[in-house]
Amino acid sequence: MLCAVVVGPVRAAAAPQSGEHERGECLGPCDVVAAGDGRRLLVLLADAGRVAVVEPGSQEVTRTIDVPDTPTGLVLDPAGRTLYVTCAAPQGTVCAVDWESGTVRGTIEAGHGAGGPAISPDGRRLYVCNRFDNDVSVIDLEAGREVTRVAAVREPVASAVTPDGKWLFVANLLPADRANQHGVDGASALLTVVDTQTNRPTTIRLTTGSSSVRGLCVSPDGSRVYVAHVLSRYHLPTIQVERGWMNANAMTVIDVATRKLVNTVLLDELERGAANPWDVACTADGQWICVTHAGTDELSVIDAAGLSAKLKAMPLECYSNAYLFGEPFYYGITRSYNGADVANNNAFLEGLRRRIKLEGNGPRGLAVVGSTAYVVEHFSDTLAAVDLRPESDRPVTSLALGPAPVPDLERKGQMWFCDATLCFEHWQSCESCHPDARADGLNWDLLNDGSENPKNTKSMLLAHETPPAMATAVRPTAEAAVRSGIAHIEFGSIEEEVASAIDAYLKSLEPVPSPQLVGGELSERARRGRELFFSDRIGCATCHPAPWYTDLQMHDVGTQGPRDRRSEFDTPALIETWRTAPYLHDGRYTTIRELIARGKHGASEGKIDSLTEQQIDDLVEFVLSL
Repeated sequence: MLCAVVVGPVRAAAAPQSGEHERGECLGPCDVVAAGDGRRLLVLLADAGRVAVVEPGSQEVTRTIDVPDTPTGLVLDPAGRTLYVTCAAPQGTVCAVDWESGTVRGTIEAGHGAGGPAISPDGRRLYVCNRFDNDVSVIDLEAGREVTRVAAVREPVASAVTPDGKWLFVANLLPADRANQHGVDGASALLTVVDTQTNRPTTIRLTTGSSSVRGLCVSPDGSRVYVAHVLSRYHLPTIQVERGWMNANAMTVIDVATRKLVNTVLLDELERGAANPWDVACTADGQWICVTHAGTDELSVIDAAGLSAKLKAMPLECYSNAYLFGEPFYYGITRSYNGADVANNNAFLEGLRRRIKLEGNGPRGLAVVGSTAYVVEHFSDTLAAVDLRPESDRPVTSLALGPAPVPDLERKGQMWFCDATLCFEHWQSCESCHPDARADGLNWDLLNDGSENPKNTKSMLLAHETPPAMATAVRPTAEAAVRSGIAHIEFGSIEEEVASAIDAYLKSLEPVPSPQLVGGELSERARRGRELFFSDRIGCATCHPAPWYTDLQMHDVGTQGPRDRRSEFDTPALIETWRTAPYLHDGRYTTIRELIARGKHGASEGKIDSLTEQQIDDLVEFVLSL
C-alpha cells in the first residue's frame, strides 16, 4: 500500500480574531507524541488523514504526512525514528512512518477499528487495540506482521506497557454486563491485563458504573496505572445532576504489582463537574498526573505523591449498600478503613489538583515534555501548551495547526453533543451517556415514564429515521428527545440553533460495518440466518422489516418488569445491533444468542422453540452482521 506524502514547510495560521475566520478544512487533532527530545511534536490529524510535524519552539507546522483510511492513534518507537500510526477500517492497518523524511515505509495488517497502540520498551512488539473485533493484535516489528491476537472485553481503545515490558494494560471502553443489576456485581467496564511473555489475558473490574474508559497510562516508575473514565450512578433516579448524582468523572488508580484496584477518585468539585475525562499522562519525574477533560475544555494537574499518600491512608475494604424504593442498591461505591467514601467524595483532590482552563475546544490526547503538557484540541484544530509549574503567570498558550476551521452544521452539532457547558454545573454532556453517539451499556431511570423502571440507553444511530424515541415512546421524535434531554437530563437550557445542529449531527451518523462480515459480505452462516429471519416460519421480519429492521411500532413481547408502567415497548432498529448490548428495554441479556435461546424473543410471532442449535447460531450471525 502506498501513501501520498505532502512535504514542505507550512507555517501555522495565527489564532484568528473575531470576524476574521479564513475558511479551512477541519483537521480534528486527536493524539500527539513528542519526538527528538521534545523538539518536535507529532500530531495526529484524524479528520484530515494526516500527521503534522510541529516545532513547538517556533510554533510552526513544518511538514504533514498523509496516511490511509482514518488514523486513530500513534506511538513512537524507543529509538525515536519510526512513528506507528493506526488506521481504522474493517481491515485495520498500521503505517510505519519515517517522520523525519516524511515517508511511509510500509503497512502492517491489524483488526477492525485499529487504534490505541502501545510499544514494548525494547521496540520489538507493537500492540494494537482492535476496537470492534474486541481483541488486541500482537505485532512482531522485526518480522513486520501480526503474530497473535489476545482477547479483550468490549471495544478496547487504549493501551500502555509497563517500563519493564512485562504487562500490557488495555482500556475497554464499555461494560459488558447485564444492566439491570447493581451493587458489587453491577455493570462496570474492565481493564484487560496481558502477560506479555505468555500473551494470556486477565481482567480488573473497575468501580461499579465505570464507563467511557478513554485513556490510561503507567507511572514512570511502573508502580501505578492511572485510568480516566466516567463514573455513572446508573442505580439512582435522575432527579438531579448536582455532586455527580448522575455522572461523575473519575480516575482509577491500579497497583501494578498486584494488578488490583487501589481506589477511584473523583475529578469533579462540589459544585462543578469536570466532564468527559479523555486522556491521562505523567511527567517524566512522576511528580504530576495530567488528565484532559473533553467536555469542559480543561486540564487537571494532580500531585502524584500527595495522591499516593492520601490513598495509602484509605485502602479499600468493602462495598456498601443502601436502599431505594425498598430495594438494595449500590450507593457507597467504595469504603476505606477510616470510613471515607473516596469515590463519592468530590472534595478528595482538594489541595492536590489544579484545574487549568484551556483556550481551545475538545481537548483529547496529550504528551508531556519536561514541565509542559501539550494537549490537542479536537474541534478548534489547535495545540495547547500548558506550563505545569504552579508559579507560572501564563500557564496556557495556543498554536493553530492550520487555518481556523469553519465548521458546517453537522460539525457544530457534534461539538455541542460533546460540550458539557450545556449541562447545569457542567457534570455531563450528551457524549457521557452516548459515547460516539452510541450507548454506554447502562440502564437509566429518566423519570419520563414514571420512576423505579430504568431503561437501557439507546444508540443515537438512525434515531431520527426511526421514531418514536425512548423505549416507551414518550418522545414522538428524536428532535423532541434532543430538546427534552438537555432540559430534563442535563438540567440546562438549549437554543433552537444548538438543538438543530445536534439533530444534523445525529442524522449524519453512518453505520460501522459489522465485524461479522467477511470481505464486506454476509458469511455463509449469516446467509442461512437471513433466510430464517425473513421466513414465515420464524417471522422476525414481521416486527423487524428491512431496511432499518423496525416497524416503528410498539409491541408486547412479554418483557414487562414489575415496575414497568406498560407492557408494550418500541421496536428497535437492528442496524449495528452487534455493538448495542445489553439487550431488551431493561438490558437483561448480554448477547443476542441469550436473548433468543433463553429469552425466547420472537416466540409470539414464530416457532423459536423449533430451531436447532445451529439454526439459532445462524440467526444470531445474521442479526450481528447488520
